[in-house]
Amino acid sequence: MTSRTRPQDAHPYLRAASAGVRHHTRALARPDATSPTPVDRLHLDVLHAHLTALHQLLDRLAETTRPPHPAAGRHLATAHTRVWQATAEIHSAFHLLPSNTTAEDAEVSACHPERLPEGPPVLTICQRHLAAGHIIRRKTTPTDLRTHTTACVR
Repeated sequence: MTSRTRPQDAHPYLRAASAGVRHHTRALARPDATSPTPVDRLHLDVLHAHLTALHQLLDRLAETTRPPHPAAGRHLATAHTRVWQATAEIHSAFHLLPSNTTAEDAEVSACHPERLPEGPPVLTICQRHLAAGHIIRRKTTPTDLRTHTTACVR
């Protein structure tokens, strides 16, 4: 006897991640906050990790969907590319935010995880970004990374 999963029980980790992002978005937009807290490097590091995980998921989904459903696979591959572009912008913003160090230290530590003032965590944003960049370079061309415009037919 096999048990069927209910739609609300399918993909529980994705549902939890989406709920976490919605909760965080609502918390940032609270009207009772006197002044919104500006984003910091830690916030962008966590967001970058989330986008990188989504990037890897879309990569796998596109690969498995493309053989039986080529059109859907192409759309997933396009989503994969767009998430990479968002990830790249988050990485750039991370390096433009001030840290707790002097400007000279920040210049020296840029994209050198071993020299970051916080110390090298297990996987820094730069290492994660380089790994994701390797995937995108294997699977896309510079033309694929052009600016996206949408022409939805629905």
